[in-house]
Amino acid sequence: MSESQRFQLGTIGALSLSVVSSVSIVICNKALISTLNFTFATTLTSWHLLVTFCSLHVALCLKLFEHKPFDARAVMGFGILNGISIGLLNLSLGFNSVGFYQMTKLAIIPCTVLLEIIFFRKIFSRSIQFSLAILLLGVGIATVTDLQLNALGSFLSFLAVITTCVAQIMTNTIQKKFKVSSTQLLYQSCPYQAITLFVIGPFLDGLLTNKNVFAFKYTPQVLFFIVLSCMISVSVNFSTFLVIGKTSAVTYQVLGHLKTCLVLAFGYVLLHDPFSWRNILGILIAVVGMVVYSYCCTLESQQKATEASAPLTQAKESESDPLLTVENGTGILADGVVPKAPVWNSNKDLHA
Repeated sequence: MSESQRFQLGTIGALSLSVVSSVSIVICNKALISTLNFTFATTLTSWHLLVTFCSLHVALCLKLFEHKPFDARAVMGFGILNGISIGLLNLSLGFNSVGFYQMTKLAIIPCTVLLEIIFFRKIFSRSIQFSLAILLLGVGIATVTDLQLNALGSFLSFLAVITTCVAQIMTNTIQKKFKVSSTQLLYQSCPYQAITLFVIGPFLDGLLTNKNVFAFKYTPQVLFFIVLSCMISVSVNFSTFLVIGKTSAVTYQVLGHLKTCLVLAFGYVLLHDPFSWRNILGILIAVVGMVVYSYCCTLESQQKATEASAPLTQAKESESDPLLTVENGTGILADGVVPKAPVWNSNKDLHA
């Protein structure tokens, strides 16, 4: 199996793991929040990250991956930014209608594309842009129901979009710049994310729910779902860094909208949530956009691979071509006469 085939299999595995784990944790958290009334989402996320760090530390002790320290300031800034972005997304949901919050999530893709074009000179083909437009249209039809605007909610949504885009772009660029794996980056940034959310989580949850997370009655059923959610979160956090590292922040957002469609479908099938023809139409349009996006990305990656291999092929042909070696004074002519070494021309060399 070639290196490119192994990379493709690894990417498919990362995407599949991300979808399965994310849909699973959404269903688990929905039961925890909606059924058991545990509405402390930010604090729960801090517990997720703490369990993820502990799990990775055990894996490190078992020598399942190698610890690779690098720029401490970059890791700290990245971890704190990630924590803040999660808090801002939760605040955006709390101060806006569900429809406007969904619009906020939709805005992450075009914002990410814009930032990568401006700061990284990344080029997105028209076919990629067209497929993203189809995807966003479909998800918008399926999820956006009402748009109630307010100044504070809009400002929080703007901050949430910017911080999320920057954090996800940094996830990709840090891995490439410092040549660290997704596991190594997650292990080093998890403590900063967890501490940030653990500090601001109870305050944000209290602001949004008017309840105290430490005064909540933790029944065995609640504790079971909290532990289950934390266990699934290890896979969610790991697959998130893995997907962004192997693909890009834009591809991860596309995958996120696929998860949204799957959650809507599973909610209808398993939890009997209300479902309309508008939801079905939106999901179908979104799936078309995802298929077109995947097809365009595959074509472009194949073209890049072909362009990269072309110079190597030409170099190998030049090494095996006797006519080209004759020009370098090392070949033998057809008559069996060895050519003389080229005479040094002082005028030619002086004017070169």
